Amino acid sequence: MRIGIPKEIKSDEYRVAAVPTGVCALTQAGHEVRVEQGAGLGSGIVDAEFQQAGAMLCSRDEVFGDSDLVMKVKEPLPQEWPLLRPGQILYAYLHLAAAPALTHALIERQVSAIAFETIQTANGALPLLIPMSEIAGRMSIHVGATCLEKESGGRGVLLAGVPGVKPGKVAIIGGGRVGMNAARLAVGMGADVTLLDVNIERLRHLEDIFYGRVKTLVAHEQYIQDMVIQADLVVGAALIPGARTPLVISQAMVKQMQPGAVLVDVSIDQGGCAETSKPTTHSAPTYLIDGVVHYCVSNMPGAVARTATFALANVTLPYALALANKGLHQALVDDAALVKGLNLYQGQVTHPAVAESLALPYRPYVG
Repeated sequence: MRIGIPKEIKSDEYRVAAVPTGVCALTQAGHEVRVEQGAGLGSGIVDAEFQQAGAMLCSRDEVFGDSDLVMKVKEPLPQEWPLLRPGQILYAYLHLAAAPALTHALIERQVSAIAFETIQTANGALPLLIPMSEIAGRMSIHVGATCLEKESGGRGVLLAGVPGVKPGKVAIIGGGRVGMNAARLAVGMGADVTLLDVNIERLRHLEDIFYGRVKTLVAHEQYIQDMVIQADLVVGAALIPGARTPLVISQAMVKQMQPGAVLVDVSIDQGGCAETSKPTTHSAPTYLIDGVVHYCVSNMPGAVARTATFALANVTLPYALALANKGLHQALVDDAALVKGLNLYQGQVTHPAVAESLALPYRPYVG
């Protein structure tokens, strides 16, 4: 199979979809790997490293046009849509439930689209989302703490506090991988942390692993409102796999937040969990609404590109090898987790949450 790895063109996106060891594994398995020149530079990987691993360095048009499988990090942007062709396999983070224009473009191009974020194992785990969720969760506290500084428009609160002064209050909405990692960093800094989730069993687990250092609440609307209004830093970490993120923070709640409080909406790549959230970039990460600093960067791990690229490559490679070695059909037959990752096939929506979110017909993949 011919595998193409283009350079990411999303604003401030420095990751790349494969590393030299992955390229080596693919070429040793008999596949042809084409890497766009300069694709790895943002992650500290020079072209020569890809060449030494067996890749061919190509132009952008060659990477897209001549490849059976296109591996990306982030979703194709409009200028990339015409480069895709019918029958091609697109393997990337796609977040289609929050991207109707992209979805319709991929349907029109009749691409088979496999979304990293919806590949799901029998136990409910999302193996290709986990490492980026871990990074984004940890980053949310770092960037939130910076945004709380006065020069960033924040309240001037130090999350850790100091002797004789209370620590900052952190409210985390969602107890999955993002929320858990955000809580770990916030607790480590000495903040006063409350974590909310709809799943009481998840809250019990979090109570156990944090030994009572994190307060937990069921994510009822009133509790969310109370915590959001009181918090210095709110982290939006809600997720429904494949679907648009539910709006759990209303504009009215934001209006009642303390002036200079910070909202870091990690779920913005799935549409965001606050009515006031809109995607931002690393170059211009924040904006103010009702005196509240909003940080809504849709590719947070891109800021730590080298760490994120290698962490992502660790988990994407096995599925890439399966697709390349077996072809799409047999790889799907052999792995139910990969079937859940299939969002589009031959112009049809094959993921129920994507179909429901975009009011499109759903057609399950039957091979």
